[in-house]
Amino acid sequence: MVKGLYTAYTGMLNEQHRMDVLTNNLANSDTHGFKKEGATSQAFNTVLGYKIKDISESPNLAKGIGGMNLGVKIGENYTDYSQGPFRVTGNTYDMAISGKGFYSIEFTNKAGEKSTKYTRDGSFTVNKEGYLVTKDGDYVLNTENGRIRVDPLHEVTVDTQGNIFQQGVALTTIKITDFSDYNYLEHYGENYYEPVDGATQIPGDYTINQGYLETSNVQVVQEMVEMISVSRQYESNQRMITTIDSTLEIASKQLGKV
Repeated sequence: MVKGLYTAYTGMLNEQHRMDVLTNNLANSDTHGFKKEGATSQAFNTVLGYKIKDISESPNLAKGIGGMNLGVKIGENYTDYSQGPFRVTGNTYDMAISGKGFYSIEFTNKAGEKSTKYTRDGSFTVNKEGYLVTKDGDYVLNTENGRIRVDPLHEVTVDTQGNIFQQGVALTTIKITDFSDYNYLEHYGENYYEPVDGATQIPGDYTINQGYLETSNVQVVQEMVEMISVSRQYESNQRMITTIDSTLEIASKQLGKV
């Protein structure tokens, strides 16, 4: 009977985790290039099956079950990299990627260390020195991994392959990087991604649209419906705990008198 308390407790923790993911998606529904996340979970019987069949530690013996909690196990989060809808801005330095790939950004942390991050957010601008930067001031890189510099006094044109022209002269090309497996990317900060060990870069299959921005792929109505479902499941687990608690109270106070 007491095990039911722990089972319901794990269910509440799982629903709380799902709610955290959903609220983060909603909070970024207006963030350019944001990709929504989802949460996974594993049932007790699935985890039990894996443990029983696991012979990684001993070649001829299955792994002992060990300490296992009943209920649900919080799994890994995943990211939906599907393309978001485009919004027309008409701004010269707004660019949206249609297809696969990420902008390559020279990122500098608080310690002054530089590294390359990747993003789908193409809301760029030009700083006072003429360099193409993100809204946070990080430099956009070209195909030679250098910073992109333009003359702010002349019109800038970007073609579908990221070539930048001024006064009919090609200046440089925006670097678009893609990866063979997005499972080797992880979030960094608000809207950046960074590769982890095992990530393999490949040429992107893309076109660049000047004067457009890719919006978030979060569907607000769908996320709100999911939040209602999560709330109801959380309440169901909460009621289960209340019911078991009442049963334990009867067992301790009334049955003991018989």
